[in-house]
Amino acid sequence: MAEDRYNRRNPAVKRILQEVKEMQANPSDDFLSLPLEDNIFEWQFAILGPRDTEFEGGIYHGRIQLPAEYPFKPPSFMFLTPNGRFETQTKICLSISNYHPEHWQPSWSVRTALVALIAFMSTNPNGALGSLDYNKEVRRELAMKSRETAPTYGNSERQMLIDEIHQYLMNKAPLVPQLLPNPTTESSDSTVGEIDANPDAISATEELQNQQMEDRVVEAENEAGAVTDAERRSVSSTTEMRLRTPTVEVDEQLQRPRVQQSFQDRALNWAAIWLAVAILILLMKKFLKSKIVAESISDF
Repeated sequence: MAEDRYNRRNPAVKRILQEVKEMQANPSDDFLSLPLEDNIFEWQFAILGPRDTEFEGGIYHGRIQLPAEYPFKPPSFMFLTPNGRFETQTKICLSISNYHPEHWQPSWSVRTALVALIAFMSTNPNGALGSLDYNKEVRRELAMKSRETAPTYGNSERQMLIDEIHQYLMNKAPLVPQLLPNPTTESSDSTVGEIDANPDAISATEELQNQQMEDRVVEAENEAGAVTDAERRSVSSTTEMRLRTPTVEVDEQLQRPRVQQSFQDRALNWAAIWLAVAILILLMKKFLKSKIVAESISDF
């Protein structure tokens, strides 16, 4: 790398050279990006499609252009590999790109941006500039094709770097799951010429697909409904049998304390009555005794 061509005291140059060393010292299995030999502000990159998505196993190349004010201003990104999510050779609009400088943080790096770029692959494009919204089947086919060869772009130096990055990620990329044969897709592929020649065939094909889908949905609902009804009857009958016996036991258990409680209340009431009577008798005895004593004293 012709580092002597740049002023190492320049904040952008100093930061870029630091990121290059960090990228080489800590390579990732999900991406790789390196600057050109004669221009450290232009990077070539490639990322692996995010796992568990239609992009899995794909190798997607692109170009990063760092501004002279980097890292205080965000870079621009451009894809070179057809992928069905972003346009090729067009600057894409993301929160980490130069389309939204208000979101960029100087602490972010090329590594950070590539990690975010992988995450953006499976998100909804929402009509953003440079975005595409192909179906999953097309994206899967493009993922398989992306492994065959690296894209052709620029001069020999760029192409050499692209090929080097591609070979590195090919050793890291998982195998792309093959698409299952789709009768609808095969029939549509075999009749592409007929559809192009006869526009009415498009509506007929769509109606046939919709009808087949409706039939499958109805069959699934019927099967699910039959199973659900049988299970519901079995569960309801079992539940009723389980609930009946405990109910009687609970009632008996509840009645016994009530009988015992009523008996205890009556006993307490009678005891209170007898106690009151006894107190009255004692009071009467004391009253009579005191009266007799008073009379005897007066007679004396």
